Amino acid sequence: MLNINEIEKLLPHRYPFLLVDRVVEIENNKRIVGIKNVTANEPFFPGHFPGHKVMPGVLIIEALAQLGCLLLLVSTGDAEKVIYFMSMDKVKFRKNVVPGDQLKMEIVVTKRRDRIWRVDGKAFVEDVLVTEGKLQAYVSDLRISDLMRKDK
Repeated sequence: MLNINEIEKLLPHRYPFLLVDRVVEIENNKRIVGIKNVTANEPFFPGHFPGHKVMPGVLIIEALAQLGCLLLLVSTGDAEKVIYFMSMDKVKFRKNVVPGDQLKMEIVVTKRRDRIWRVDGKAFVEDVLVTEGKLQAYVSDLRISDLMRKDK
């Protein structure tokens, strides 16, 4: 559905902070499924934790948020929109994610009111639920190209 080159056209994130490698399913305005291949070379592993590498839970949530962003951008039909992560609730980390794991993530829209989207996010490794939570995002009027100009 979306390869890494297509994802990079939609999200402003880049290495080491781009946390979605591929999108395998999209239903506009409803749901999206994506993949993050977790390798031993991830930049966070040397410090989290030496001798016992574990993907930080906050980065799994960030990966879910990025996947949700992709769904919103594709669904709105405007790849230039800036999406703001607003909140997370009922987040649970159920199992460690380690090098060699493939994180399969799913975002399902639960509510949409004007510019605010609420979604349920789940992440699995080999069909075992490792992380889940409720996320909320805001679709702003800002455009990525406007933000990039301000940085220069």
